[in-house]
Amino acid sequence: MYNEKLFLTPQEIYNKEFKIDAEGYRPKEVDQFLDMVIRDYTEFTNIIKKLQIENRELTSDNNKLKTECRRLRAIIDTAQDGGPSKPSFNNVDLLKRISNLEKAVYGKEE
Repeated sequence: MYNEKLFLTPQEIYNKEFKIDAEGYRPKEVDQFLDMVIRDYTEFTNIIKKLQIENRELTSDNNKLKTECRRLRAIIDTAQDGGPSKPSFNNVDLLKRISNLEKAVYGKEE
């Protein structure tokens, strides 16, 4: 996702060679600065990978919870309509379960 937008890898930064002119920069200072850039760049890459994994997991959990909410609402609608089969639990149980699912999905605390 982000890799298409990045121009350099930490290794490419490390391997970069600069031409030296008579009045150029101090190579030691440039190397120290580039070492800091490489550390930051590597850390940003690790953070991005971690967040992408976390995002996939949370999206998957969210989809499962949404499916469960839809299923429970369908059961409630069927029970309220006096559908052909009566569920083995009452509306209070269903409402408690929906409440718990909404807390999990939206992170609401009582």
